Amino acid sequence: MQDRLEGLTAALLQAAAQAGAGQADAIAIEGRSISIDVRDGGLEQAERAEGVEIGLRVILDGRQACVSASDISARTITEIAERAVAMAREAPVDPYAGLADPDQIARHWDVAALELEDPAPEPAAALLEDDARRAEAAGLAVAGISQMQSASVSYSRRAIHLAASNGFSGGYARSSRAVSAVAITGEGLGMERDWAAESRTFQADLPSPESVGQLAAERAVARAGARKPPTGAFAVLYDERIASGLITHLLAAINGASIARGSSWLRDALGAQVLPAGLSLREDPHRPRISGSRPFDAEGLATRPRLIIDRGVLTGWTLDLASARKLGMDSTASASRGPAAPPSPSAGNVALTQGTASRDDLLREMGTGLWITSMLGSTINPTTGDYSRGAAGFWVENGVPVYPVNECTVAGNLRDMLMRITPANDARPHLSHVVPSLLVEGLTLAGA
Repeated sequence: MQDRLEGLTAALLQAAAQAGAGQADAIAIEGRSISIDVRDGGLEQAERAEGVEIGLRVILDGRQACVSASDISARTITEIAERAVAMAREAPVDPYAGLADPDQIARHWDVAALELEDPAPEPAAALLEDDARRAEAAGLAVAGISQMQSASVSYSRRAIHLAASNGFSGGYARSSRAVSAVAITGEGLGMERDWAAESRTFQADLPSPESVGQLAAERAVARAGARKPPTGAFAVLYDERIASGLITHLLAAINGASIARGSSWLRDALGAQVLPAGLSLREDPHRPRISGSRPFDAEGLATRPRLIIDRGVLTGWTLDLASARKLGMDSTASASRGPAAPPSPSAGNVALTQGTASRDDLLREMGTGLWITSMLGSTINPTTGDYSRGAAGFWVENGVPVYPVNECTVAGNLRDMLMRITPANDARPHLSHVVPSLLVEGLTLAGA
């Protein structure tokens, strides 16, 4: 598979050169996936997808254009190269667009050390269906469950190869196995639901389907009788399964594309404190068996670990080559891309410093407030950091959850919120974003 993709990128670069492109890079992706859904003991949906996508970016006198296709014939490769060059001639000049210099590109990497691909054979559809049935049955066995909305199992494998006219050429493959379930308790207007999901690179690391189905059901049952919480200013505990959303907002705010546009609420924060002094945020693209790991970025630069936030202080932006050039900085090897678009900056695996207290310890510390276990929709102002999101979870009094809540809104300002976080010690290490439960003081709740 990898040899085939390498050949396709080489053919794309050759066609681009013949069409008159000054610089070019090409990407080829081949993937296959299977997904199985069961409901009420029967097969509800089975899907299998296979295909190859190719993409070509050409740069001509500071103008760039991208063209993609799912047809990999020689005729199509020639046509998309000619089309890309014609489009580039009509594009506006971008003085920051361009490939990496040859001395910047990655030359050596160890894909095997990252363990991105499970060597086990592709699972049969019948095996995946059996896993989904087991997850559903385990959920239905929990007292108080009226139905399982869905139980789903999936497998995917994706190989990628990137090549450029500056001499870079490299590729790798990754695999994924996942199981999820959604359970419902109650009937009519009293219906409540919750979910559980697990995903791993290696099948051997995936928890049992029964544990996923049971957890979804137990979470749903705990939500029976949910009502609105009081309105006012209260402490909020973000459960570990949704706490990474706060860090995702921070990562979006330090994205080089937003900084270059001047549209980020952290645009003036480089070198400033953005988290409590004891907390750091580290990016590590080389963690084995993790979905966000990769040996090089989408511009062929070698990836490397970095401290995004060092003891509360923001040390740098997340940059690709274009945003780095615009800001007068160096790329952080954070470029990401698909076949149809040019590279853009994106952070991968990150981990926030964990605390020493458990989630239950933080519940006791908060006294009275909201423990959020799920969020619905969002309104985030990317320029000011004003934050408002729908939430559901449990109302806490005297450090103890007393009843489930729904239909409430939590609001604040992200820059203020992040300076008031207290982390628990419950982050799951297999995730790409390793973030524990987070206690935030003084948010505004709109409930009853």
